[in-house]
Amino acid sequence: MIPSLEDLAEDISAHFEAKDRAREEALALTRVVVRRSGAAIRSVHRGEIDRARDLTRRAGEALADIMVILNGHPDLRYAGFIDGAEQEYAEARIVFSLITEERMPTPGEVGVEMTGYLAGLGDAVGELRRHVLDLIRQGRPEEGEVHLEAMEEIYHLLMSFDYPDAITKGLRRKGDVARSLLERTRGDLTNAIGQKKLEVQLREVEARISRPP
Repeated sequence: MIPSLEDLAEDISAHFEAKDRAREEALALTRVVVRRSGAAIRSVHRGEIDRARDLTRRAGEALADIMVILNGHPDLRYAGFIDGAEQEYAEARIVFSLITEERMPTPGEVGVEMTGYLAGLGDAVGELRRHVLDLIRQGRPEEGEVHLEAMEEIYHLLMSFDYPDAITKGLRRKGDVARSLLERTRGDLTNAIGQKKLEVQLREVEARISRPP
């Protein structure tokens, strides 16, 4: 039996109502993911590791909820509005692992789209620079060398993918930014380590001079 136009319109309207609800719920949760991920990164820099771990976990849970909501709506899943949330979550996971565990989490561990993982990796370079500068201010520049090495590895990884922006979504630009941050951080760290060595040498000279003959 051919449905009436009214019945057809009602079915179509119900379809779009459900899709609109899914979109609004997912959009609200993306803001939760971004907020928790940003707070997790700030907690890492403050040395609040347990809080950072909890915030990262909760951000991941919110992202998982988004995927459940968008199940059955692949057009919404890949519409682009959750890309930022995936990127921020990936950045938080990467920064947490690199600073607290000195290891790089794999895309499978993070659980986001590959472009989101690489974008988060690129943004993590800036957070690593911030951590290195914090170590320099605390008089511990030698501890920053491992993070400088991580920045360099990330940069070379980003630059190894020579694909159009339509595929990588601006990865080349992130690589260029990473190179600039890497060069500046290398200079800052080299100067700080050299300065600390000089201070140690001066103290040793002063100690020898002050000793009674």
